[in-house]
Amino acid sequence: MSAPAPPSAGAFPSPPGGFAPAPPPSTRRNVELLLLGFAAVLVTAALFLVEASQEQSITWDIAKYGAAFLALYAVAHLAVRRFAPFADPLLLPIVAVLNGLGLVLIHRLDLGAAQDAVFNSVPIPSPDANQQILWTALGMVVFVAVLMVLRDYRTLARYSYTLGLIGLVALMIPALLPASMSEINGAKIWIRLPGFSVQPGEFAKLLLIIFFASVLVSKRDLFTVAGKHWLGMDFPRARDLGPILAVWVICIGVLVLEKDLGTSLLIFSTVLVMLYIATERVGWLIIGFSLLLAGFVFAYQIFGHVKVRIDTWLDPFADYSNTGYQISQSLFGLATGGLAGTGLGSGRPNQVPFSKTDFIVTTIGEEMGLIGLTAVLILFLVLIVRGLRTALAVRDSFGKLLAAGLAFTLAIQIFVVVGGVTKLIPLTGLTTPFMSYGGSSLLSNYALLALLIKVSDAARAPAPVRKREPAAPIAEAQTEMLRRPDQRHPE
Repeated sequence: MSAPAPPSAGAFPSPPGGFAPAPPPSTRRNVELLLLGFAAVLVTAALFLVEASQEQSITWDIAKYGAAFLALYAVAHLAVRRFAPFADPLLLPIVAVLNGLGLVLIHRLDLGAAQDAVFNSVPIPSPDANQQILWTALGMVVFVAVLMVLRDYRTLARYSYTLGLIGLVALMIPALLPASMSEINGAKIWIRLPGFSVQPGEFAKLLLIIFFASVLVSKRDLFTVAGKHWLGMDFPRARDLGPILAVWVICIGVLVLEKDLGTSLLIFSTVLVMLYIATERVGWLIIGFSLLLAGFVFAYQIFGHVKVRIDTWLDPFADYSNTGYQISQSLFGLATGGLAGTGLGSGRPNQVPFSKTDFIVTTIGEEMGLIGLTAVLILFLVLIVRGLRTALAVRDSFGKLLAAGLAFTLAIQIFVVVGGVTKLIPLTGLTTPFMSYGGSSLLSNYALLALLIKVSDAARAPAPVRKREPAAPIAEAQTEMLRRPDQRHPE
């Protein structure tokens, strides 16, 4: 039996240079598309459950909301595929699930409000779910615009002082306006215009994060100079405390003039965490939390609205029919939900005031139970962890601080919201990102998501390959004189 003939040289051609080209880097966009499809199925199924429980029939609202959801996130996916192809494939699908569940719950609360209106023989209010779809579409416009315009997020550092000034002005505008144009439910945090209202503090927090990320990178030596070593920790010098004191004064001013405990706590905590990340000094955290505690004690002693918040937190049933009604109904709703919940569309979350905005977490806990609320919190946790992972992976210091600040903003906001509705901490008036009803929160959070995706794209993108110049042919190579290592020079 004869041996097989060797393969010809043309059967397996070798590329020039003798090495096979590296495979193209994976963008994981197909994984993102698959997860977005799962999110669409999940949201559609939740809409079916709500419709079946409330209306006992299926209406065209499912097709309307489902088609809008698919169209909006298809556009978002195409934008990411085009302008941030190497971004983390989990960020957009997680937001899609959160936003979709928020839309489902708002639609469910609309149906409950309609039933209450019929029972009380009053006009049926217009559904807020339609308005939420519109705000989501505008949020997608902001999301795509940031991806398109911001080719390199590091250019934001060049305009950090301008952006910081704009953020401060946006934060102070409601305090300077008359109450008729800025105050809703006791808080002066709005700009009320004919036809709509906007909350500038939601956008100011993003601008201030960009500003502080840039300042901490450029002035890092100012915050890391040697101070006093006490109890095993390095504390900064007194003359270096100016920036943190300035932020503290601004936050106290927001708390006093605008009666906005949530925004002041959010901004100060985010800046404090970014300062710790930049310096790795525990002393800054101790000083920052001491200032935070001193500010709250001072506000409790001086300002009545802060005292009411604290007293209601300590004993909400002491004034159940007035100041304690919100938190009491929230606790009742969470207790009703128990472990598995009453089922989507089967509870009574409309009994809780502001159930579409500040207390949408209570709606989740009542109808989806502890299991459903835990699942939602795990989604937020994964989103935050992926943001922090982006901060670790990106190469430049500004990107690290920017991504960490954006992720910690979400973390602090979730902690404050959930802690408020469960009576762990006093109520602050913050909304749940991507889930609560409202335009300002959705627009600012989609801008936050776009910034995080741009940083993630830079962190995960492969390093550019340098083209090597082809070697000169042997016939054209210059002659070189070679000498053995043991050969000595002639004397």
